[in-house]
Amino acid sequence: MTTSMTSAYRLGLIVATLSVAATQPIQAEQSAHETPASMVAALHSAFGEHHARAVHAKGVILEGTFTPTSEALTLSSASLFSTGTIPVTIRFSDFTGIPTIPDTSADANPRGLALKFHLRDGSEADVVTHSFNGFPVSNADEFATFLRAVGSSGPNVAKPTPIAQFLDSHPIAKVFLTTQKPPPESYATAAYFGVNSFAFINSSGRRIFVRYRFVPSSGEHYLDAAALAKKGPNYLIDEIGTRVAQSPVRFEWFAQISKEGDAIEDPSISWPEDRRLVRLGTIEIVREATNQVAADKALLFLPGRVPTGIQTADPMLNVRHAAYPISFAGRQ
Repeated sequence: MTTSMTSAYRLGLIVATLSVAATQPIQAEQSAHETPASMVAALHSAFGEHHARAVHAKGVILEGTFTPTSEALTLSSASLFSTGTIPVTIRFSDFTGIPTIPDTSADANPRGLALKFHLRDGSEADVVTHSFNGFPVSNADEFATFLRAVGSSGPNVAKPTPIAQFLDSHPIAKVFLTTQKPPPESYATAAYFGVNSFAFINSSGRRIFVRYRFVPSSGEHYLDAAALAKKGPNYLIDEIGTRVAQSPVRFEWFAQISKEGDAIEDPSISWPEDRRLVRLGTIEIVREATNQVAADKALLFLPGRVPTGIQTADPMLNVRHAAYPISFAGRQ
């Protein structure tokens, strides 16, 4: 069995073993306080080492613009919101670190949307999101344990497997894995959520906490089983290229505003839907990038790369921000 097949098999075991009761708590293979390097290693333990991105390996790059609203500047003094329309690089992707995962696979959820804003002063700002409003665990240490449990739950492992034990003691992770939406009709017809929190500071020094979401202007549309059965393994990449060649694809970028008591440092707890949404601006995607292989190899998103006027608020972002360059170096 190849590395890719083994990784896919392990991931597929997750849902199949959800009903298995754990006989004892899973023992973490590594002590608390994961390092960025150990996080990358944990991702490889789950999905294999493919000299590609450690996660969201399969994707497509596009180009477009961002136009902010006037209201965005009342929340944050970031130049991102004050300089008019600016260029943006967009990458849609499938989940896992398996670069050949079929778009039709349930394991390809959640889908990813990453954006790189090219600011007028020559600097960049990055946003990384996925198509589920929440995260399976509350911190980086738990995420590494989850990934190692996936990686150690191969076809010949005794039951209950490590992943079954983990899910038995982590009900939020089980909800995450079992309530994903069906595959979308298009990358352009899914909503995307930034599960980590940020602090917005405006020109008066007022500080609020937000989470991001990107809502497709064409609405959310997903495939039923019959429609999915007719799709090929690369249908999402093929479809978005055709779609954007015909007309621009638009997303509205919103900030969800927290209230007192909302979990700022725990991405596994989504905020209530009655929280106010402020429209920050419009993403307009106008073309597919040329030379996808070279562009993808050169492209690095850093989830903690933010302009003045925005600050990270979730400690998980610190580990993620430091882990991405390690994965980037490994795929060069």
